[in-house]
This record gives sequence, structure tokens and C-alpha cells, in this order.
Amino acid sequence: MLENKTVEFKRQYVDDIKYAVLAFANTDGGKIYIGINDDGSVQGVENPDAVMLQAMNMIRDAIHPDVTVAVACDVESMQEKNVVVLTVQRGTARPYYLASKGIRPAGVYVRQGASSVPASETAILQMIKETSGDSYEESRSLNQQLTFESADAYFANTNIPFGEAQKRSLHLINADGTYSNLAMLLSDQCIASIKLAVFEGSHKTVFHDRRELQGSLLQQLEDAYAYINQFNYTRAEFPGLQRVEKRNYPQEAVREALLNSVIHRDYGIGGPTLISLFDDRIEFVNIGGLVKGMSLADIQLGVSVLRNKNLANVFYRLHLVEAYGTGLLKIHECYADEMVKPKIEVTDNAFKITLPNVNFVPAKSMLPSMQLADERETDKKQQERVNVILDLAQKHSRITRNMIENALQVSTSTALLLIKKMVTLGLLAKDGSGRNLSYHLVR
Repeated sequence: MLENKTVEFKRQYVDDIKYAVLAFANTDGGKIYIGINDDGSVQGVENPDAVMLQAMNMIRDAIHPDVTVAVACDVESMQEKNVVVLTVQRGTARPYYLASKGIRPAGVYVRQGASSVPASETAILQMIKETSGDSYEESRSLNQQLTFESADAYFANTNIPFGEAQKRSLHLINADGTYSNLAMLLSDQCIASIKLAVFEGSHKTVFHDRRELQGSLLQQLEDAYAYINQFNYTRAEFPGLQRVEKRNYPQEAVREALLNSVIHRDYGIGGPTLISLFDDRIEFVNIGGLVKGMSLADIQLGVSVLRNKNLANVFYRLHLVEAYGTGLLKIHECYADEMVKPKIEVTDNAFKITLPNVNFVPAKSMLPSMQLADERETDKKQQERVNVILDLAQKHSRITRNMIENALQVSTSTALLLIKKMVTLGLLAKDGSGRNLSYHLVR
């Protein structure tokens, strides 16, 4: 007898047997003979019952998920000596791993020739895919040392239980007791992220600010919405005697676009969700095109086929979504009375929602409507100053004379002259009086 890919010899019982059990269960199965020397000579064991008990207890405690159903333990007589034989079948819940090491190369072993060696990360991922199917959120997480501080707090704030029973019913914990990728996404160790950037103007040339959000998806959602809200300015209008305030972006539209980007993203593809804020729009780009068999026309009608059905169910339980497939309809409803409309774009591997700024007024388009009495005031310098004031008013709900002086680096008299003419032309409107005097943009 010789050791090979499916045969392992052990002179006596040692805990290192677990490496061979792991390797056989993760590869093509095999037999471990306890009581046979490396050269194939039979030594036997004195107390086979104790050895079998010891071996099975070790296998049960050291290896996850439970592999004992794939292991048979028997005693065979060889040359009138007792030999304990562990027969290990190829497991159905691969990869099996050392409980103390987790699902990583140091904890997962495979068989190569007559040796048990650590598996590569690629081999581990392939085993997960083979046993879990194509659903990313249902596959076992590579990281099994997960914590849920953010998720615990979020569930507690909504008065929804989040114990082990709920984690199982929500598919965070699989039938074999391991954490799924859905659990990883909601955990503090989530590997997915959201990147936000604020740009000057309407092009990706000059950054104003940027942020990358990590941690539980639930925390990322809250942080992303709060960040966008900082730049979602309010503008006041006076169509009559009553003051009417309007955000640059309808809050419900922002909320739905953000939820859509998180719920429908393909987390099996690396890379962050991207949110870009410009003066005239916000763009939400998430990885993963439409689910196979769906078209853009289908989803705009409200047809919903979920890529991450368990994640969507968690959000539904938390009352973050009311019903599947209504997000895009709500976004369009938010812009029903606006001149500008949202835009949806889809490629094979990306989905993009663009929300236009309802308060945005292109500065250059205002210039032709300015009926200046003196033609000399239409020179380039005057136009540039007006542009600067319009941009300033676009970015702030209220502007003052001091702000205009600082922005243009001009004297008080020059600033007052410009303000007076823009008020006369209906480009700016006054608010307050005296020391509290300010101005706002008029559409």
C-alpha cells in the first residue's frame, strides 16, 4: 500500500488528521488509515474504540461546516492487527475549513498528490460557486468573523428583532450555520463601498469634495443620504405673497435613486457604487446592468426582477422600501411638474440614474435676456461679472452684497450697481432690509 491522492497513513492518532479530512472533503474524497506507518507497514492501534471516538470528536469540533455526515469511521483487521479507517466523501458544502482559521487559504485544504495543502483563494471561490450556485448573496462569506454593531442599532431603532433566529429567516445565516454574503453586506466588515464626489460646474474637471463610505450597507445608506443632503440646497420663490421653498433635488427622488443603487447592484463584481454631484445634476451609477431577460422599458413600467432578493427583503422589513418595482415610477412622479426630467441609462454592466437640479439656471442662457440700456455694458467683463453672481446665487439660497464684492473683488459701489441692474431685470430678488438685506435667484 502506498499514500496517494486518496490514501493517507497515520502511525497513530494525532490532531493533524484534520488536515487530511479537510483535503479529502474538499477534493475527491479518500481514506485515512490510523495504525499504518508511512512505508505502508501495519502497526495497528491498541484501543480502536477510543481512537474512533477521539477522531470523530475532533472532526466535529475543528471543522466547519459539519462534515461528520461525509465521514465513516470503521475498524479493519490487517495482519491480525486493528486499524482505524476514516472514509471521507467529497462534501456537498465545500469549502470545509478549520473553525479556528475561517474560509481563507490558511483554513481551507485540498489534496495534491499525496499531500494536503492550503487552497488558493481562487479555488476557494470556485468551491463556493459550485456549492452555492450563482446567487452572490446566498453564497458563503469568505469572512466568517463578522460583527453587526451598525445593523443591530438600525434594527433596534425600528423596533425590529435581529437575533440569530431573524438572521436565519432573513438568510444571513445558511442552513449549515455559516454566514452568507448577505450577512457580510450588512456587517461592519462589508467589502462593498460607496464613493461620492462633488464637482465644480457640469464636468468632472475640478473636485470640490469627495468621500468614500464603508461599513454596513445600512450605515452607508444613511451616510450617503446625509452627505447628499448637505449639497441639496433650498431656493425660495415668491410667485405671490406667499414664500415657496424648493430643494434642488426632490428628497424622495434622491432617496429612491440611492436605494435603487444599493439594492440592485451586482456585488459579485468588484468596484464601488459611484455618486457624482454637479451644479446641474446628480448621477447614481451602480455596477451590474439589467437582470437577464429584462429591458429598460420593462423596469420603467414597474416590472421588477430582483438580483438581490434577500437584500431587498431586508430593506422591505425595515420599511425602507414599500413595494418592489416602484422606485423609478416614484422618481418620475417627483419630476412630473418640472421642465427637466430624470434620465435612465443602461449598459451591459452598469445602471445610471441622473437627477436634474430643478433650480439650476445656466448662467449663459440668462445673458441674452438682459436688456441693458447701455450697449457698452455688454462687453466681456460685464458678462463675466454677471455670470459669477448668477453662479454664486445658484450655489447659495441667499447672497449678500459682501459676498458679491468678495467673489468679484470689486468696490461696494460697483457691486451695488450690478445688483440694482440684475434686480431691475428680474434676475435677482430682494429679501429683508437694512443689515438683513440679501438676494436670491429668480427663475
